[in-house]
Amino acid sequence: MQIRYPIKLTIKEYLEQKAWEQVELEHCPFHPEGGCGLAKHGFYPRKFPEYCLVARWYCPGAHRTISLLPDFFASRIPGTLDEVEQVVNTALTYKSQEQAAQALRPDISLISGLRWLRRRIGYVREALTLLVGLFATQCAPVLAAFRKKYVTDSVLTKLRDIARAHLPSLPPIIGFGPRYRARYYHSISSNN
Repeated sequence: MQIRYPIKLTIKEYLEQKAWEQVELEHCPFHPEGGCGLAKHGFYPRKFPEYCLVARWYCPGAHRTISLLPDFFASRIPGTLDEVEQVVNTALTYKSQEQAAQALRPDISLISGLRWLRRRIGYVREALTLLVGLFATQCAPVLAAFRKKYVTDSVLTKLRDIARAHLPSLPPIIGFGPRYRARYYHSISSNN
């Protein structure tokens, strides 16, 4: 299980300060009343964009691990929320997703690049659509509208903060809920 680590550090500062060593989990999300034997369970690595560690705990009562994911990291995919946002913004400047995929991921095949790009576009679209409905906002579910509404260049990071109470049920990349594969693949096939 992932939960939010509300941190104002950049990834560079997080690395310099080794912030994963300083974080504490106040209570077990499965047993807020305590008594479950919650214990530190080391760290797990995030290898992209830079190698760093994320703190983890283990709840023996629930037989689950809990990690505190810093606000700058995307959930369930490699990279930061700002990087995902930049990919989606850059893709919009190309005439086609194929051109965008070739430019953004020249190191892999076109099919793999398209899958990589469409996954990020789909996650962002789904998150923005859900948040428009959740907050009954008049924003269009596009990054530019949210950027203007919240006056920020880091829309996805800002939305994780604003939607903090709903993160356990929101899908990746902002939230920590499950991936919705059937809906994801349906949205990709409907875009072709």
